[in-house]
Amino acid sequence: MDPALNGLHIAILVTDGFEQVELTQPRDALESEGAITKIISDKRGMVQGMNHDQPADQFPVDLTFDEAYSQDFDAVLLPGGEVNSARIRSNELAQKIVKGIAAQDKPIAVICHGAWLLAAAGLVQGKTMTSHQDLEQDLKKAGVNWVDQEVVVDGNWVSSRKPEDIPAFNARMVEVFGQRMRDSVAGTPDEGAVGIASS
Repeated sequence: MDPALNGLHIAILVTDGFEQVELTQPRDALESEGAITKIISDKRGMVQGMNHDQPADQFPVDLTFDEAYSQDFDAVLLPGGEVNSARIRSNELAQKIVKGIAAQDKPIAVICHGAWLLAAAGLVQGKTMTSHQDLEQDLKKAGVNWVDQEVVVDGNWVSSRKPEDIPAFNARMVEVFGQRMRDSVAGTPDEGAVGIASS
């Protein structure tokens, strides 16, 4: 049986200071199901992960924000980390990517402080979401129906609060991204049937 996300291209948007497990564990879950992930950042080279407030590992950047186009990806993952999220939310190129993903009705998975970028991009009004509790008031002011749950699915958006929620977050993310895969195949039955059969 083919992996649920075989060949799906996922953009992971981060800058220095992201919460490391919020990138590595969801990425591992996606790749184990056949997805192809790319780390996209504001600079070339390496990007710094954090274990809470302590520096952790560095990760190679695949593309910079100005090299990445929403039409080249099937979904986006937004890890948190307060430093990363405070920096990325004001980056207009990062905003452009998530706006493009949303405009094309592609899935978005976001955890912890990552929702700041979506709010800054003007995308959250009317959404039911969760996040790190620090964002509760910001998101409510931006028009979010904020709830305190380990994982929330609203259409093709998946959100969670913190690292402890990652197992539930991963399960729902794979499910929602998998629906994107099935919808894509359903939209092109001939090509899809050939692609799936030959993969």
